[in-house]
Amino acid sequence: MVSAVFHSPTGGKTAPVTAPSTATTTPTLAMTAAKHQRARQWHAFWMAVLPPLMGLGLLIGLWALVSITTKGSIPSPYETGVQAIEIFSDPFYRKGPNDQGVGWNVLMSLERVAVGFGLAALVGIPAGFVIGRFTFLSRMFNPLISLLRPVSPLAWLPIGLLVFKGANPAAIWTIFICSIWPMIINTAVGVQRVPQDYLNVARVLNLSEWKIATTILFPAVLPYMLTGVRLAVGTAWLVIVAAEMLTGGVGIGFWVWDEWNNLNVKNIIIAIFVIGGVGLVLEYALISIATAFTYEDVQS
Repeated sequence: MVSAVFHSPTGGKTAPVTAPSTATTTPTLAMTAAKHQRARQWHAFWMAVLPPLMGLGLLIGLWALVSITTKGSIPSPYETGVQAIEIFSDPFYRKGPNDQGVGWNVLMSLERVAVGFGLAALVGIPAGFVIGRFTFLSRMFNPLISLLRPVSPLAWLPIGLLVFKGANPAAIWTIFICSIWPMIINTAVGVQRVPQDYLNVARVLNLSEWKIATTILFPAVLPYMLTGVRLAVGTAWLVIVAAEMLTGGVGIGFWVWDEWNNLNVKNIIIAIFVIGGVGLVLEYALISIATAFTYEDVQS
């Protein structure tokens, strides 16, 4: 602390004036800034957590109200929760080919989706590159894609049963045919939106088509391609549930239909949440991958 004594014009001494100490004010400012920072962090936390919790609470409240108004025809959230605890306590049991835990059914459905989606990616992504790169092929295939894309995926299921003579390959065929269109269309659009200057430089450098595809087109088209992949996976997961209801066997769709035949509504509601949860995980995983490879998202 620094003190100074000033002399008055009459020769007397005035009271000493004390200057504020920097060592005293600096910790006070730091503590205030830290409090504001913690307040902002808590505000951001509650803004991230509270809305989803309120939405979940609203869903449970409406569910309970519907259960009351239907006089128990729709099980209450509590009854369904008790049943869910019992089911997930042993999700991988086996008591026969058509009596297996929900875990095995989900894994079987994911396996079908993976196979059908993988085949669609092997065909659809290269086809999208070729269609987007060459105008003649684009004009040739665009009418066919526009004709076949709006067809309901389940309309292809009887064709698969007729050709492959089995429920499992027919379900995979259905996943393939519904997954291929988003990948073809998004990849082709991405190729067509590559700046012409890039291709002019490649022409000046006399690059081969393979070099153009790997060094120029692929990095520019990757965000579009990943968007098509994300849409295709979401569609595939929707379709496999319906396809398994019709084909039978092991799978989450068959499990829902089997529980309906047993009039077990609580298990059907649990299956709905399982299907939605798996779809949500797939969606967020692919969004994370797409964000990691998208330049605009990284910049923002």
